[in-house]
Amino acid sequence: MQNADEQEHELVTAAGAPAGDHRGAPDAVPHPIFELLRGYRAHGPEEAADVDRVRALAADGGNPWSRSVPLHLTASALIVHPDSGQVLLRWHQRQQAWLQVGGHGDPGERDALMIALREAREETGLEDLVPWPNGSIRQVVIVSVPAAGGEPAHEHADVRFILATRTPEAISAENPDAPLRWLPLHEAHDLTSEANLRELLARVRRLLDS
Repeated sequence: MQNADEQEHELVTAAGAPAGDHRGAPDAVPHPIFELLRGYRAHGPEEAADVDRVRALAADGGNPWSRSVPLHLTASALIVHPDSGQVLLRWHQRQQAWLQVGGHGDPGERDALMIALREAREETGLEDLVPWPNGSIRQVVIVSVPAAGGEPAHEHADVRFILATRTPEAISAENPDAPLRWLPLHEAHDLTSEANLRELLARVRRLLDS
């Protein structure tokens, strides 16, 4: 794995305006995702390309959270218990993988952090979740989702945060098919096969060690 400092790619544009937004609509109100991405530093060219696609998605005038388009926004979070350094993973039946919690925005929702918080509370039963160490975006990843249940294959433009709890024992799985596991970082790394989640785990480790 490359050193994050070597990979770091500055994505801030002049005056904080994201490249490509507001084309043909100078008076349009920018989508909230632009403000979240302001100053975000992608780690390497792959994530930088994903961030560019997210900005283009939000700039095209449609609803970037709509599940009717092949590429749409989702919001997720890796939950950490800072005192123990453990993280919480959830089994995702569709992907057949242990992943972070999160999902789609409900109709009318536009705030990625609030969507991640709502989804995390619903999926874990943890009511004390807060952004950690703050509400900044921690990763942007475009992931492929396989076809299932009559829904075609599509892509999620996943905006990721880190949330913290002080009551790890209070977890309650949303349903029996979505169990939850608290794990030390090294065990979470070994359990997941997703390279992008392993990268997010590495970013959590750096925050815990700082």
